[in-house]
Amino acid sequence: MKKLIGILLIAISAASFGTLAIFGRYAYNDGMNIYTVLFLRFGISASFMTVILLLRKEHFPRGQILAQLIGMGALGYVGQSFMYLTAINYASAGLVALLLYLYPFFVAILATIFLHERVTRIKSLALVLALVGTALTVGPVSGQLVGALMAITAALIYSIYIIVGTNVMKHVTAVQSSTVIFASAGAVYGLLTLTNGAHFPASNLGWLAMLGIIVISTIIPVVTFLAGLERIGPTNAAMLSTLEPIVTVLLAAWLFGEKLIPIVMLGGGLILVAVVLLTRAELRKSH
Repeated sequence: MKKLIGILLIAISAASFGTLAIFGRYAYNDGMNIYTVLFLRFGISASFMTVILLLRKEHFPRGQILAQLIGMGALGYVGQSFMYLTAINYASAGLVALLLYLYPFFVAILATIFLHERVTRIKSLALVLALVGTALTVGPVSGQLVGALMAITAALIYSIYIIVGTNVMKHVTAVQSSTVIFASAGAVYGLLTLTNGAHFPASNLGWLAMLGIIVISTIIPVVTFLAGLERIGPTNAAMLSTLEPIVTVLLAAWLFGEKLIPIVMLGGGLILVAVVLLTRAELRKSH
């Protein structure tokens, strides 16, 4: 039952994260810049999570765990999002998205080295299917080398975030960890917003987009990811997160009229096959 709950939590997280690009497009169309979007995203999310923390009478993490959580937010989240969003300026969005989804491979390698996690044949097959599926889903085209390297760096930073998070989540709840991670990332982006100038939403639609980013694309997915990570481990969590581009592609087709071409549908199908394979293997192990 613990594994099934973990799988469901990661699936919810991936689906919620998949809405970020959609809400982001509405926010940018309303005149916002990247630093302001990310400052509001993490700053308001941190305030919300602090209230939840106090209502649940949970204490703020301390000592080494607090330091690791601050690192996950101020270095992990900030580094990954900055590298990813900068990479798009140098290479195609498709190529950047594909390279970001190398992170399940990095996680599998790091988990094998540092956490002594065993890579089974099913897990290896699922990883390959997910990567091929992601390649087809995002439709990569060639881009500049600097953009590709930034995207790979984003994937590596996110992989380290997941590995560090696996250990940290043994000592804190998802609410405690999320509060510190959001506050750390929010503080860094607050300084960057001050330096680069704030561009707040110009209309109600912009503020609604920001509300979507905060609640649906940040609070829900981060809390569910950290809670699921503790239940099913880093490699499986990273693997299941490859559901995210399917959600993005389907929402873009529905809301923005982007065409669903057959190769994208095939890619989505391969990701789903990978997820089903992994899910069945995990559920069999838990019985």
